[in-house]
Amino acid sequence: MERVDCVGALVYDEQHRLLVVRRANEPGRGLWSIPGGRVEPGEDDPAAVAREVAEETGLTVEVGTLVGEVERPGPRGQLYVIRDYEATAVGGELTPGDDASDARFVTRSEIAALPTATLLISTLEQWNALPG
Repeated sequence: MERVDCVGALVYDEQHRLLVVRRANEPGRGLWSIPGGRVEPGEDDPAAVAREVAEETGLTVEVGTLVGEVERPGPRGQLYVIRDYEATAVGGELTPGDDASDARFVTRSEIAALPTATLLISTLEQWNALPG
């Protein structure tokens, strides 16, 4: 099974709402998740996190500590190894772009009402990372 390194960002605003994006492409088209994607060759995790957040949301972030790691099956026998990091927005303007058809900050009740990526809510709950 081919392992594919990926990253994600847990970005919260001043009200401790979580930044989420609606996926515009597969895998998970139409589902909500945190911003993230593949680590490109020669890129380290913090650079990949910052790039993915900027591409998908228009925001510039400072990348913090690793929150957790999950593995998810991908297409063609791939295994996505996803490392999620805390990140703080330091600039930019929130606007969906690249792989996202929408981007917004959500509360705990709002994220619970959205169609989300497989195991997102339960994983965030395990990590004590659900929004305020």
